[in-house]
Amino acid sequence: MPDESTPEPQAEPEPQAEPEPQAEKNPKKRNRSFLRELPILIGVALVLTLLIKTFLIQAFFIPSESMERTLHGCAGCTGDRILVEKVGYRLHDPRPGDIVVFRAPPSWEPEATFAKPTNPVRRALNWVGGAFGLPQPNEKDLVKRVIAVGGQTVRCCDAQGRVIVDGHPLDEPYIYENDHRPFGPITVPAGRLWVMGDHRADSADSRFHLEDGNHGTVPVDNVIGRAFVIMWPPSRWNTLGKGG
Repeated sequence: MPDESTPEPQAEPEPQAEPEPQAEKNPKKRNRSFLRELPILIGVALVLTLLIKTFLIQAFFIPSESMERTLHGCAGCTGDRILVEKVGYRLHDPRPGDIVVFRAPPSWEPEATFAKPTNPVRRALNWVGGAFGLPQPNEKDLVKRVIAVGGQTVRCCDAQGRVIVDGHPLDEPYIYENDHRPFGPITVPAGRLWVMGDHRADSADSRFHLEDGNHGTVPVDNVIGRAFVIMWPPSRWNTLGKGG
């Protein structure tokens, strides 16, 4: 006889399926949350853009031929857009050979003029674009190369038509269409710069402002920053070398 006290074997319990994750219960609530956050995100992005433009990097449009062929401007040329860094000159003054963007002294005439838009919407868009870093034509922002700094003496020219700084002729392979008009010797005052365009035959630079009371020199305080790269058009993307 079988032993009635022996228990019957128990069947193993079936494994229970994992509970499926619950679907998003309220997608409309999520969308409303994103729409509330969107203005904050846009505001943060605009503030960051403004800070970058003010303290770090700014884009500029080249409107004239004065720096050809290093930089292109003018009607019929490519209209280079350049990036200018502002950090380096917080640590040291501009150096000979640097390509700088600066605010022209009051006595300097604009090298290029622009018709201001009459449409108020267009004017507003230009203002907003300029405020947040898009390059805008500006008659008073000029770009030139630093030739001599405070304490140096500059003159033109030697028998080979070279500019002389502190008695030494400059090697300037970047010059396009030279102009050997004589000037100097001029000792650049402390805190000022002697600047010239690479297109010497078409640049209203320091040479053309000798009677302005400062012998054509530009205050270091007027310098916005150093041009370091051509960012537009893509076919001309290139870095720009530093001075000595």
